[in-house]
Amino acid sequence: MTSQQNLVVGKSRRPTLSRDGLTISVHIPITLRHQGGRKQVVTPSDAAPWIPRAARIDSTLVKAIVRAHRWRDMLESGRHATVRDLAKAEGINESYLSRVLRLTLLAPAIIQSILEGHQPPGLELDGLLGPLPLNWAQQQDLLIAE
Repeated sequence: MTSQQNLVVGKSRRPTLSRDGLTISVHIPITLRHQGGRKQVVTPSDAAPWIPRAARIDSTLVKAIVRAHRWRDMLESGRHATVRDLAKAEGINESYLSRVLRLTLLAPAIIQSILEGHQPPGLELDGLLGPLPLNWAQQQDLLIAE
């Protein structure tokens, strides 16, 4: 079997009880996929996953959130009077700094999911730098709802 082939085992049907009443047979539809020299069990698309999704910490997202909060603190503390001054001191584009600063307005649940590595797979920095609603519930519906 090549790495591209899938082996589908079993058909979905109800559990059956043996004639003596001592044994129950359960048939579970599974898919076996060869990937990287090992077998992987793939659950049906409508079934709950067997194990929680592994954390995938996106260092780009984490760094951007940390920078946004650091830059906000630098502005609020008075070390830099304007975004223009801060951008010049940091040696970056003023527009980019302004977009990254908006990450400080993200819902706490979104920030927590990013820091724990449980953000949705499609959530990337480019998507967060665009316009986002200020309402936290709307942000979660837009970014986290799968």
